[in-house]
Amino acid sequence: MAEKADKADHTDRRARRIADFIAPLRVPPGSDVDLAADYDPRYRAHLKKAQGAELLRTGVELLAEYQARLAAQDTYGVLVCLQALDAGGKDGTIRHVMTGMNPQGVQVSSFKVPSDEELDHDYLWRYARRLPARGDIAVFNRSHYEEVLVVRVHPEVLDRQKLPPSARRRGIWERRYREINDWERYLTDNGFKVVKIFLNLSKEEQRTRFLKRIDLPEKNWKFSAADVRERRFWDDYQRAFSEMLSATSTEWAPWYVVPADRKWFARICASAVLVHTLMELDPRYPTVGKKAREELLNVRRELEAEAPEGASEDPYAAAHPGAEPPLPRKRSRKGKAARR
Repeated sequence: MAEKADKADHTDRRARRIADFIAPLRVPPGSDVDLAADYDPRYRAHLKKAQGAELLRTGVELLAEYQARLAAQDTYGVLVCLQALDAGGKDGTIRHVMTGMNPQGVQVSSFKVPSDEELDHDYLWRYARRLPARGDIAVFNRSHYEEVLVVRVHPEVLDRQKLPPSARRRGIWERRYREINDWERYLTDNGFKVVKIFLNLSKEEQRTRFLKRIDLPEKNWKFSAADVRERRFWDDYQRAFSEMLSATSTEWAPWYVVPADRKWFARICASAVLVHTLMELDPRYPTVGKKAREELLNVRRELEAEAPEGASEDPYAAAHPGAEPPLPRKRSRKGKAARR
């Protein structure tokens, strides 16, 4: 019992440390965000890169542990929304943070220009099709927030969405914020946690990363002239991000603004946000009922009876003498007779 209490206390302390670490990144619901003034893309919480490697490993280990619990419990699903400007580090964040997780329980979806089929539906339809199942984690590399970012900066995109005149009236963005908040509330109420991470990149760091993609032949494939064209709308995007964060950071689905100029720190932050979410859900391994336990006892006795001569009846139990057995061992008749 004391060992269990110590483990629970350690888990609680760890959860508090993670919560304290990500607190400066969380956008308070109802706040009026000025992205440039409120969030520094180069913030690193006094950490050094050498410390970051160990912290990231810890985060990855915790994610693997909690993902296994999430899958076993099969009650909750988790949706991770990643938003950033070009070269913001979305792909690298997914690759490093999801390392060690079971790929069967993780689905990554990237959303590009909508297809003709997608344009024949409401703007949330294509995102709803990629939602996670219970027990799974879904990652949106760009998400439904493109509908209030790219579409807002380039309002001509609305022409391709085949909206009726009533849907394009004044106040369209406020209405979309409300619709998105309501949709995320619906998901949360039904057991699907929404985690929203914005990788906040500075204009100078983006310029540097674009040049690196041009200078290094092995990175040329990553570069697109369209990225530079979008860079010309930098100020428009900053305003759109600021308003989006202000309008859609809610108690049930808050935004986290992750400083992205240092890739190593951005990955630590992203893993910490996701670990925090899973620890709050606190998924547990299911326990079996009395009848199922009796069946397991019978199977265990059968397997123990098959042990070759000289081999342990239960190798796992022999190798872990301090572990609490999941099932009680029934005394054999021979053992009872010997004790009489």
